[in-house]
Amino acid sequence: MYNMNEIIKELDVANGMTKRMNCPVCKGYKTFTVTNNMGKVVWNCYKATCETKGGHRVHLSVQDIRDAITPDVMDTGEVEFILPEFVVPHGNRREVMDFCELWELDADELKLHYDVKERRVVFLVKDNGVTVDAVGRSVANRIPKWKRYGKNSLPYTHGCGKVAVVVEDCVSASVVGNDVYVGLAVLGTSLSESHKEYLSRFSTAIIALDPDALPKTLAFAKELRGYVNDIKILRLKDDLKYREPSDILNLTNLTQQQQQ
Repeated sequence: MYNMNEIIKELDVANGMTKRMNCPVCKGYKTFTVTNNMGKVVWNCYKATCETKGGHRVHLSVQDIRDAITPDVMDTGEVEFILPEFVVPHGNRREVMDFCELWELDADELKLHYDVKERRVVFLVKDNGVTVDAVGRSVANRIPKWKRYGKNSLPYTHGCGKVAVVVEDCVSASVVGNDVYVGLAVLGTSLSESHKEYLSRFSTAIIALDPDALPKTLAFAKELRGYVNDIKILRLKDDLKYREPSDILNLTNLTQQQQQ
């Protein structure tokens, strides 16, 4: 019988740190992580057949609290993101293919992955060609519907155009992204500083949120002032992932007006 509390205590994970190791229960290679977040220590094995997980609280030192209040401004390095072992290339799995058929997506073009543990279609978040995070969409009615696997706050994007189209989810971003547009999925209810900084790379941004999200649309437009020179709002009949012909036409017309 394993005394997990003793194992975790011996690891002595400092506040704000994560340790990755072989699972002490199932022996899975590098599938076991322990994280200390302000005294809340949680551990989990990511191997699909292992159910090892738990958590407890530990005492924080005065220095831990000071560091949390005043982080080291010299430490600007990004935490390396590693896909969990149970997130694998899609391999033409039936659930991924059904999902792509529903939304008319190309799994190979998007380099989709699949979460074999939670049954999610996984979209990779990239920055300059490097995978910095991943976002999974449940195909098994799991809560939450969308799940981020890492802690990077960059948006999911698709496309190589010069006009950014701000949408709500990865499917809409994948539908709209092409050689004219970059679909950018906010994946939340607000714009983070990372979203704004990423959008500052574009001279034009079109905000195309759900039809019932007008207050959020107006708020986004206001927040992006000073980051993007030309901000446009596209009023939709339906979410862009549904490819409503009038919405696609209005998007095209809005872009042509900007180019004239």
